[in-house]
Amino acid sequence: MWFVYIIKSTVSDFTYIGSTDDLTRRIHEHNDGLSQSTKHYRPFEFEAYIAVKSEKKARELEKYFKTGSGKAILKKRILTHEASA
Repeated sequence: MWFVYIIKSTVSDFTYIGSTDDLTRRIHEHNDGLSQSTKHYRPFEFEAYIAVKSEKKARELEKYFKTGSGKAILKKRILTHEASA
């Protein structure tokens, strides 16, 4: 399985979208500062991830989620947070 994942910095307003075949390894790489695009915003936690069958599909979905309409779908349908009562 391949995954498209969304991580959020716990210390700043920074969200990152990526894809991987190993979620555990990838979150450790982000939190250990091994990714140039995220190292200044550590630490991270998962907001969501989506499993797909192939790397090709994961890369396509990652690319879509980085577009304006893809970000809108993420915010409206996937990253919605329930209000506390």
